[in-house]
Amino acid sequence: MGYYVKVERNVNIYVEDLNPEGSRTIVFVHGWPLNHRLFEYQLNVLPDLGFRCIGIDLRGFGKSDKPWHGYDYNRMADDIWMVIRTLQLQNITLVGHSMAGAISIRYMARYNGFGVSKLVLVDAAAPIGFTKETASQLFTKASNDRPNMLEDVADIFFYKNTTRPFSEWFIGLGLEAASWSTLKTIISLRDENAAPDLAHISVPTLIIHGIHDQVIPFSQSQLLHQSIRNSHVIPFNYSGHGPVWEEKDKFNKALVAFIG
Repeated sequence: MGYYVKVERNVNIYVEDLNPEGSRTIVFVHGWPLNHRLFEYQLNVLPDLGFRCIGIDLRGFGKSDKPWHGYDYNRMADDIWMVIRTLQLQNITLVGHSMAGAISIRYMARYNGFGVSKLVLVDAAAPIGFTKETASQLFTKASNDRPNMLEDVADIFFYKNTTRPFSEWFIGLGLEAASWSTLKTIISLRDENAAPDLAHISVPTLIIHGIHDQVIPFSQSQLLHQSIRNSHVIPFNYSGHGPVWEEKDKFNKALVAFIG
């Protein structure tokens, strides 16, 4: 079931809500430059295990509205808060991948973890995101040939070999975003710093990170672990930046075990 949640005037966020009768709720938030369909291999499985699974498309991405403004971490954390408050969600597990890992961290600090009982950070772009050099390269490529930029991202995103159809599917997810939201979030990934937020996280936190990640190095997971109380790291030995697909069975089992 898909619907929209109004987060501010003329801005609506798309929500995919599977198995609303589930006894435990997981909220999935995707990273740059994708949408909730990144979690296809979780959404296909976990509802049958009794979970309510909610996938959010961040503003500017997927089926959500694509305003010109609002691509800083504070505003995107506010959007998550509006979804959680509007749907009256409680005791949820919040799963943030890549950029959304950093946004989820900001949410925990900005809203004192409202509604969240457990946090999962997947290859999180935190404490910092892109280096200035990487951001500059991506911004230039996206400004001139966004489909080719997305193909370059697809080439380094996964450690596991992908088929051509899969790569085209991945690129298609990126093309569903607006060009301006893709560019503006590159700047956010360059300039935002989640380090000051980490001390505000008090819920149990699972950190999942592919050891072959070429987008956000595995070393970042260690920094998160050192700074977040009650956190646990699971290295994914055969994954790059996409363990939700590359080691999907291990990922799903780890997530279910963590939620309990």
